[in-house]
Amino acid sequence: MQDLTQEILELIRLAATDLPPDVELALRNALEQEQPGSAARGALETILKNVEISRQNSTPICQDTGTPIFYVRHPEGWSTRKLRQQIEAATVEATQRAFLRPNSVDSLSGVNSGDNLGGDHFPSMHFEEVEGDALTIDLMLKGGGCENVGAQYSLPNSALGAGRDLAGVRKVVLDAVHQAQGQGCAPGILGVAIGGDRGSGYLASKEALFQKMADANPNPELAALEERLTDEANQLGIGPMGFGGKTTVLGTKITTLNRLPASYYVTISYMCWAYRRRRMTWHNGAVDYR
Repeated sequence: MQDLTQEILELIRLAATDLPPDVELALRNALEQEQPGSAARGALETILKNVEISRQNSTPICQDTGTPIFYVRHPEGWSTRKLRQQIEAATVEATQRAFLRPNSVDSLSGVNSGDNLGGDHFPSMHFEEVEGDALTIDLMLKGGGCENVGAQYSLPNSALGAGRDLAGVRKVVLDAVHQAQGQGCAPGILGVAIGGDRGSGYLASKEALFQKMADANPNPELAALEERLTDEANQLGIGPMGFGGKTTVLGTKITTLNRLPASYYVTISYMCWAYRRRRMTWHNGAVDYR
């Protein structure tokens, strides 16, 4: 198999320094909803200026370059061990070139590894063998601030009056947004997983965030709930960076998982405005980034 270390390095650079066009468009649309001279509009203007400068200079969009989360879909016969080694090598070089800030800290000693590597789970990597001969790598850089305000609820929840149905899902998701206030670096994007267990729920809620802003949920009931949650979250008045305003959430993405009858989890992964995700596809020697 080919050494794709430099191609993966470029994937990291793009994710860290060049906000995806659909996210930037959503932020610009949000800007037009805020009142001139308001703190909310000022925050969005600063965010968008930062996006432009970061792209021009190939510098990180945010000082917290986040946990690198890689989803790798590879052809039959490819070595996941070698792919892991290439991803790790690209991560180290990206850190040396300051596309990534050294973020990997030993949980007991507090010592920073200095190269964004740490054990088997930093960076976070997920591998899946697929049909065909194309390799696809999706990368998300998940900042600590927005990760801190993620939440998981077990339904029913008597405190919120939330039952085991979509009405209950709606209540707990809006509660998570309310509890986050501005600490998740709003305006945010919500990845929601209904069902699963505690571990699979968090994994699936992050996978939902790889969707494009304009992607429509194929389930009409969930599509309607996504739209309603976004609208109602924006009525909470939290606004960009918690300064008040009309834009608290840019979008909501919902996925579902089978569950045990005894459990009904709703898991919310909150992504900040620095919605850093990119995809690399390699096929027959040609590479494409989106």
